[in-house]
Order: sequence, then C-alpha cells, then structure tokens
Amino acid sequence: MVQRFDFLVIGSGIAGMSFALKVASKGKKVALVCKSGLEEANTYFAQGGVASVTNLIVDNFEKHIEDTMIAGDWLSDRGAVEKVVRDAPQQIKELISWGVDFDKDEKGNFDLHREGGHSEFRILHHKDNTGAEIQDSLIKAVQQHPNITVFENHFAIEILTQHHLGVNVTRQTPDIQCYGAYIMDLKTGKIDTFLSKITLMATGGIGAVYQTTTNPMVATGDGIAMVYRAKGTVKDMEFVQFHPTALYHPGDRPSFLITEAMRGYGGVLRTLDGKEFMQKYDKRLSLAPRDIVARAIDNEMKNRGDDHVYLDVTHKDPEETKKHFPNIYEKCLSLGIDITKDYIPVAPAAHYLCGGIKVDLDARSSINRLYAVGECSCTGLHGGNRLASNSLIEAVVYADAAAKHSLSIVDSLNYQEDIPTWNDEGTRSPEEMVLITQSIREVGQIMSTYVGIVRSDLRLKRAWDRLDIIYEETESLFKRSVASKDICELRNMINVGYLIMRQAIDRKESRGLHYTLDYPPTKKS
Repeated sequence: MVQRFDFLVIGSGIAGMSFALKVASKGKKVALVCKSGLEEANTYFAQGGVASVTNLIVDNFEKHIEDTMIAGDWLSDRGAVEKVVRDAPQQIKELISWGVDFDKDEKGNFDLHREGGHSEFRILHHKDNTGAEIQDSLIKAVQQHPNITVFENHFAIEILTQHHLGVNVTRQTPDIQCYGAYIMDLKTGKIDTFLSKITLMATGGIGAVYQTTTNPMVATGDGIAMVYRAKGTVKDMEFVQFHPTALYHPGDRPSFLITEAMRGYGGVLRTLDGKEFMQKYDKRLSLAPRDIVARAIDNEMKNRGDDHVYLDVTHKDPEETKKHFPNIYEKCLSLGIDITKDYIPVAPAAHYLCGGIKVDLDARSSINRLYAVGECSCTGLHGGNRLASNSLIEAVVYADAAAKHSLSIVDSLNYQEDIPTWNDEGTRSPEEMVLITQSIREVGQIMSTYVGIVRSDLRLKRAWDRLDIIYEETESLFKRSVASKDICELRNMINVGYLIMRQAIDRKESRGLHYTLDYPPTKKS
C-alpha cells in the first residue's frame, strides 16, 4: 500500500513532535511515525531541564555561548551555538504555549537550576522530570491536531532515494533526493511505502548500542544508520557522552538516571569506602563537566575493581532533598535506599550522542528534501561534548528552523510515484531468533568494552575485527530473511557501532568526549 503525506516525520520525541505541530499549523498533511508508543522517546527520560537565558539581570547570551564553547572543547560550530542560544527564549514561549509547565518561585519567576559547566542559574525545569512534562504536553497537542496522523508501532526500515529507481547512488552523487520511506507495521509485519514531499529524521540517540544506557531500548540509532546507508553525511560520531551517574542496579535497562542537578544541589561523589575522590581530578570537584566526572569514576572503578561508586546527599536537609528530587527519592526507596540517609550507588552509562546526521543551520542534511533534528542530527552545537540541558532546547530551535525552511519549498515539490513496493519474495522467516538476540548482546559488549569512556588504538582495532564478523553474518541473514524489527535494529546498531569506531580511529587526539590512551590530552585541549 502507498500512503502520501506532505511531511513524513520519523520519531516522536521533542524534535519530531514540535516540528509536526509547526508544519501542521500551516495546513499541511503530516504523518508522525514512531516505532513504539508516543511516550517511549528519549525526551520522556530527560530529568534535568532546558537551558535558556531568561534572567537578564545576572545572565546573558554571551555567557551561555562561552559555556557551550568551553564544554564542547572549542570544536562547536559557533554559528550553531549562537543560533540556539539566541533563539532559545522564543522557543521556551512556544513550549509554554503547547502546555509545558515550568516550575516558578514564590515571586512567579522561573525557578532556575544550575548544572555542571554552566556559569549561571539558567535551567528551566519541571521538578525532576522535565522531559516527561514536555513529552506529555506535546502528545496532547499532537493528538488533538486534525492535520497530524500518528502511526504508533510503525518502524522505518529504509529511506527512499534514486537508488530505488535503479540509479547507482554513491557518496559522490551530487543531488541525492529523499522521497519518503519504507515503513513496517509492527502489528502485521506488512511494509508500506510512505511517499512524502519532505521527510524529517528525528529518531533520537544510540544508547542501546551499549550494554549500560540511560536511553530506552528503542534508541538503536535507526535514523543515522538509514541515512548513512542512503549515502548521507554523518559526523562527530566518536563523541558519545556517558552520564556519570546512572543508578547502579544490575539488570535495569534502561538505567535510571540520577540527574546532574543532584551534584549541583551539593551531592558528593565517594568511593565504596566512603572517601571523596574528585579533588584528584578537577578543582570544580563534583561540579566538573560530565566527561571529566565520568572518566574520574571510570578510573576509580577500574583501579579499585569496583562496579560502582557512591553519590552522597545525606548532609543536605531531608525535606529539601525530597522536594527537589521526588522521583529519585521514590525510585531509590523502592530498592531499599533512603537517599536522605544512605549513599546512592551510581556508575556511568551511555547517555547522549553529540554527533549524527550532519545538518546546516536550516536542519538540512546532505540529502535533498531530508531534514534531521534532535539527537540523531549533528548541528555542531555540542562539538566534542554537550553542555548539560542544551539538547532539548537544540531540538526545538532546529525543529523551528526546519519547519520554516521546508514550508518555504514544500509546495514546489511532487511525490515520486514510480517507487517500487517493498519486495521480499524468495525470503523466509528468520530461522533462529537466538542468532539475532545473541548478536545484539555481542554488539553491546563490544561497544562497552572497547569503545567506551576510555579508548585505545588496540581496543578500537579489536572492536573493528569483532564487529566485522557480526556484520557479515547479519547481512547474509538479512538478505535471506523476511524483514523484522529485530534484524533491522541489529543492522542499524552494527552500522552505528562501525561509525563510532571509524570516526574514533580517525581522531588522533584526546578531545572532548573522545579520550584515547594513545594520544593523551595536551594542556591546550
């Protein structure tokens, strides 16, 4: 079956939904496709908040720009940084107009948090579950919009380009066009052709490629892998951010996030014997940027042979702690940990990808008619490392840019009607599911062991060799099997793992989140 929409939006987090709302408000027909339920997006799990300069008495754009450039190890694209910082206040108003409720103080001003790497209090939040508040508000707005058709439990398998018309598309092909995507209905297994004038990739992150992650299990890097296979440009994949403090509770997937704000609030990191250790690594102690804290914890754990460290807020007022962090308090209590009296066991977990599909200031990818927004994109904002709470705001700012640009050209575009339907003749159902699940597990082990917080040429080479074997096995299985969500996700994870590794091997320096033993950081960086 062929479906036609002005806009095809793949992904239902803050990026996909805010874009859908913006273009639908101009009378355009929008398909919003997500591979599970609407609430199963990375956005939903974001606890911290949204960074924006709102208090002009003490804060200003220049400070936010400077903080972002410093965090990114001076690899950030200054144009992207200025755009996000300067456009942020307007997009905050937009979020509020869609029903997002940010906490205020007694005087009615925003109750601002401060997080690692920020020079001022500028994080707007909703208690300690800002992401869920944003996601819930956007879901309501999307479901009420007559021009948006939501396809839950639908999985994008491949984007449509000239390749599907028999043209040999290479990375040198100058004018690759995107005509939509093949989408699988996960309830029936049927694959339909979705034709669109404009396609937006908003598929989120890649955390599930690692063994331990704060991301939901849907974060398998699908959009990045699809665009890479379609010969689009992907950039900065070596910069994977590990959140330093995920609640250590073996078997939890995703790992529960212990927000950065908890260290901003005065939390102290300790080894298992109760000793503070951050003074050995950075003068900002527990408030140092995430990469420094994650490496410090990783180093302490490796040196001591421990599988976690502690975060201690027992010296803070118990009532204040409960008020600020109600969800964390409840979650820990359910595991028998009273955070007002007990230390919280924490360990680093894959959290956020700074790289992704390379886009310009209008969120355009290297493939025409294809835009990318949110964590799957690489705008250049984050450079080598993301500043806390800069990601949700990046998503709305670039969704706005993508909407404005695409609306200016959509009426001049047509559907590409001669795309063939998905062909899986001659294939059969995968013989053994165990082959796929075991390969998925192996990819996670390879990535976490060899392509984690601390890398080396030897580790990366070993990862490459191991992943190559799984790649060959999986491609052969894919060609002879009927497409399924599991095998498609496995292919995507292998593609993403390969991109992270290859771009890590190419970067012959320790910079930002890419830390390698073979190229120790210089004083300058």
